[in-house]
Amino acid sequence: MGNSGTDFAPPPSPRKRLLAASISLFYRNGIQATGVSELCEVAGVSKRTLYQLYGGKDDLVAAYLAHVRDNKVLAAERTLFDDALPPRDRIVRLFDRPDPGPFRGCPFHNASVELTTPGHPAAQVIHAYKESFERRIADSAREAGCRDPERLGRTLMLLFEGATALATSTGDLTSFDSARPLVERLVDEATASA
Repeated sequence: MGNSGTDFAPPPSPRKRLLAASISLFYRNGIQATGVSELCEVAGVSKRTLYQLYGGKDDLVAAYLAHVRDNKVLAAERTLFDDALPPRDRIVRLFDRPDPGPFRGCPFHNASVELTTPGHPAAQVIHAYKESFERRIADSAREAGCRDPERLGRTLMLLFEGATALATSTGDLTSFDSARPLVERLVDEATASA
């Protein structure tokens, strides 16, 4: 059979299909509300395949969060790592109101609330992500010339987490609008006194 000039991409692997299903279902519906049967149905794989590839749902949850972390899926994170923006703008734009359509808060926070089993495979991914996010805020504060960037980074992280959690709980994204002027003031004061 000759080449018709059309290239066909191979179908995604079962591993990739499971990961894609977890990204969609865990964020939209929650981890506890998403069963293995639903994951497998959406991914088009058997339960046996899930257990062979990931060992179980807990390890798939950890893989899902690692994927979100490594691929900078979150809009806020993309902003914070956008080196084309001046450091002050990266910090302030963290507090831009998120897109209301798909917003269900931070997947790492949501997972930490749902996963209460000590030693869960995702716990380390969640903790490392939150630490690196706070460190990146502090690095941006340092680049902006702010005094005491670690302390400011911690304060801004708390404001971001609070605005995100409140918006998730109430469905009202104005918490970001309320936090933004305070963030601007804190950054400007830290820069002026540096």
